[in-house]
Amino acid sequence: MISIRTLTKKFGGFKAVADMNLDVARGEIFTLLGPNGAGKTTTIRMLMGILQPSEGSAAIDGFDCFSDRVEVMRRVGYLPDEPVFYDYLRGREIIRFTGEMQGLPRAAIGERAAELVARLELDDALEEYAVNYSKGMRKKLAIVCALLHDPPLLILDEPTNGLDPFATRAVHALMQEHAGKGGSVFFSTHLLDQAEKLCHRVGIMAKGTLAAVGPLDELRRSQDASLEEIFFAVMEGARGEPPAGEERT
Repeated sequence: MISIRTLTKKFGGFKAVADMNLDVARGEIFTLLGPNGAGKTTTIRMLMGILQPSEGSAAIDGFDCFSDRVEVMRRVGYLPDEPVFYDYLRGREIIRFTGEMQGLPRAAIGERAAELVARLELDDALEEYAVNYSKGMRKKLAIVCALLHDPPLLILDEPTNGLDPFATRAVHALMQEHAGKGGSVFFSTHLLDQAEKLCHRVGIMAKGTLAAVGPLDELRRSQDASLEEIFFAVMEGARGEPPAGEERT
C-alpha cells in the first residue's frame, strides 16, 4: 500500500529525513515511533504531498505521493497532528463540506458521520463553531473527517494527542477495525504503550533515520529486550551520532 525508497528531506544542510526505505502492506498497522524532532511529521507530510522530497520517492497504491497527489488523496484518510478548520463553520458544516469534497452523496455523509460522531461522543458539539472547539474536540472532528470516505489507507499523525481516555479507546478501536477489514493504518506516536498495543510492525526513528524496523515479536526476540529497552538503546546510540547529513565535529 505504501512504498518508500531512499526518501530524503533536506532543510538547508540539515536532513530531517534521511534515506528512508519502507513498505507497508494492506491490512497492516504500522507505527512510526520516535521522540519529538525525529522526522515523523516530515515523513507524513511527504507522504501526503505537502512537502516535496529532496531525494527518493514515495508512492501510495502505485501513485506518486507528490506528482499524483489527487489520486493519493482519494485513497487516504489523513489526520494532521494540529488540525485546522474554518473558525466560523459549525462542526456539522465542516463534516458535510468534507464529505462533498470527497464526492460522497449527502445521504452517505449523514450515515457515516452519525456513526463516527456517536463513537467519538461529539454529538453535542456539532452545532458549535469550530473556533469554540477545544483541542480534543478539534482532534475528534478531524478524525471524523479523515474516516468519512472509508479510505483504504489511514495516515494519522499522533492520533490521540489531546484526547481523553474514552476517546483514545474509541480511536484505537477504529484503527483496529479498519485493519481488520483489510485497510492499512500508518500512524506516528511517541507513546511506547500505544505502539505495543496497536501495531503489527514498528519503525523507530531517531534524528531523521529509520533505525529499527520489524514486527514487535521479532524485534523483541532478536534483541532479547522489551520495546522500551530497544527504543532507549536506539536513542542512546543516536545521541552519539551527529544528525543525518551533518559531520561530526
